[in-house]
Amino acid sequence: MAHDRLFLIDPGFEVTGRDDGPFVCPFCNQIEGLLASFPQLSLDIEVVRVAFPRPRQEVVALVGEANQGLPLLILGDNSPGDARVRDGLHFVSDTERILELLAERHRFPRLLRPATGASKVA
Repeated sequence: MAHDRLFLIDPGFEVTGRDDGPFVCPFCNQIEGLLASFPQLSLDIEVVRVAFPRPRQEVVALVGEANQGLPLLILGDNSPGDARVRDGLHFVSDTERILELLAERHRFPRLLRPATGASKVA
């Protein structure tokens, strides 16, 4: 499998006009936690951390200005049918879907979800 590339916002960033930081992206941080918990599983994923401010030129150059929201997973090959495509690159930007794909493609544990008809998970 060709390497997947995962783009995340570099944690601990400041936001212009605010003095209550530093901050983390709540969506990217979910994925950061998974990567930190299972570092051996991320060896075949290229993880790229970019600065918070827009435009995020490295991302824009690949998938366009309209798709620079992060997290973003660019799929190396065997992309699922729900992936978006731009200039031949297949990508997913929904955090939940990225977590599912990390489990399917890279053997990360899945998030515990309620079983069908169940009201609680734990």
